[in-house]
Amino acid sequence: MKTALINGSPKVKGSASGILLEDLKAYLQETEAVDYGFHTAAAAKEMTEVLNQADALVFVFPLYVDGIPGHLLSCLGDLEAASCKNSRIHVYGIVNCGFYEGIQAEPALQVLKNWCAKAGYVWGGGVGIGGGGGLAQMPKTKSGHGPREPIEKALKALAEAICAGHVQKDQQGQDYRKTVENQYVSVAFPRFLYKLAAQMGWRQMMKANGGKARDLGRRPEDSED
Repeated sequence: MKTALINGSPKVKGSASGILLEDLKAYLQETEAVDYGFHTAAAAKEMTEVLNQADALVFVFPLYVDGIPGHLLSCLGDLEAASCKNSRIHVYGIVNCGFYEGIQAEPALQVLKNWCAKAGYVWGGGVGIGGGGGLAQMPKTKSGHGPREPIEKALKALAEAICAGHVQKDQQGQDYRKTVENQYVSVAFPRFLYKLAAQMGWRQMMKANGGKARDLGRRPEDSED
């Protein structure tokens, strides 16, 4: 069984999507997991052909304006055009967002599910993760502990579904396909502290780029030019 892990972040390195992929791989013990990247607005023909030979596709990407990043949508179009309408292939999604609440990722997962219906794949389920903006700063702790505990639990459950989510036989000997309901989780970290850390981060970025905190509220008509 082969599972394609697709990083849909525009960042080639250092993304929260990459961190989540590595965490997921630790739980995929019963499948051959292979990494791929959709970092630009076009998917190579060779890659789409390879992906159509996999048993499962796992898309991991950041939330952009409550939806899927534009470059990834373009790649999904390329993959759809090359689709062999293989209803054997299951598709899963992991969406991380800067919002504290993981439920903010619900529309993006619904878009991915709708795409599966059009492209001829089977929607297997997904996870919406809140607090993704802080993943890179969170220390790696023992599994089941620390602020990432809810995320790790959700990823483990999804990994189990991936490994067991293909054609199986029921008690009557009929084929069936196991899917899971979408899960929405957040970091185990107080919301007000997460918000405070985010505000500090924005101010540090502004200062590093020559701006000031008061510039956040400046309107175009307030320009001194």
